[in-house]
Amino acid sequence: MKPQPDQQQSVMPQANHDTGYKLLFSHPRVVEDLLRGFVGEEWVEGLDYTTLEKVSGSYISDDLRDREDDLIWRVRHQGAWLYIYLLLEFQSTVDPWMALRIMVYTGLLYQDLIKSGETKTGEKLPSVFPLVLYNGRQRWTAAREIGELIEDPPGGLKRYHPSQRYFLVEENAVDPAELNDTDNTVSNIIRLETSALPEDVRRAVSSLQQRLRQPEYANLRRAFVVWINRIVLRRLMPGQDIPEVNELQEIDTMLAERVEEWTEQWKREGLQQGLQQGLQQGLQQGLQQGLQQGLQQGIQQGEHLGEANALARLITKRFAPPSAEAQARLKAATPEQLEQWLENILDAATLEDVFKNH
Repeated sequence: MKPQPDQQQSVMPQANHDTGYKLLFSHPRVVEDLLRGFVGEEWVEGLDYTTLEKVSGSYISDDLRDREDDLIWRVRHQGAWLYIYLLLEFQSTVDPWMALRIMVYTGLLYQDLIKSGETKTGEKLPSVFPLVLYNGRQRWTAAREIGELIEDPPGGLKRYHPSQRYFLVEENAVDPAELNDTDNTVSNIIRLETSALPEDVRRAVSSLQQRLRQPEYANLRRAFVVWINRIVLRRLMPGQDIPEVNELQEIDTMLAERVEEWTEQWKREGLQQGLQQGLQQGLQQGLQQGLQQGLQQGIQQGEHLGEANALARLITKRFAPPSAEAQARLKAATPEQLEQWLENILDAATLEDVFKNH
């Protein structure tokens, strides 16, 4: 797989992001939270999560073991093994052949189980649950059932077609209300992946700190610290000097000290850009109406555009680039409205929440 750059992804090399992400989902606590919190099917409650174990080693072929973006877990369900094929999809573009890939990988897994003797002659193959976790900004449009990729056959040939479906968790399409479970590590992972404000990151870090405070989660805490340090914070604050820390508590403390500073910096950057635009517009008008009047108008326009640009930048980071309608609304807003919206975005779950009460 050759990931393509994504504007919302980390400025760090994509491989670093992939490795850190895979490390998180190499912990049984995270896999359990993923199944419990985001699959939502009845059979999930019947799993014996104490038996969760990552499949690796002697009886998985190089074709599967060497796939950098995939993890294979197994867990007992009513006494029998159920295999979880977890594919972490980091590409910024949607793979239209994902259903075919999943079918091929499932076949390779079955072959290995037979070859290794894990499934013996006369026994049935175990169930496999393929789950694709996708974190790209582009909405997922690929077929989820292999049959959707095959031409409709003549006559009764359709009964000979393969049939398999995969389950999709699309991070950027998850309803914010589904992320309110602060005890769920995957909810916090998605919040950290999709957040645009330091305050959001701090809330997720605080939740993780409480959830993983027990000694048995020491390795998982460390995996989160490395990922947040090297990926999340550098995506959120490109170009800033971010000290390496060793504990989630240290990240929480650092964010508490610098959240307001970073927010003000964004506003200053937006104000500076707005002043430049406003002064340019004012000077142009000043050629006709008088330089003094033009400069005054430019400064006023600059201040207004500064706040509007700051808010537009935050909206882009938090949700998506503002639509033409939203841009027009920002330009037409009063200073009081812009100030209120800048406060609203700190806690807004949706774009509509930003503009509430006005």
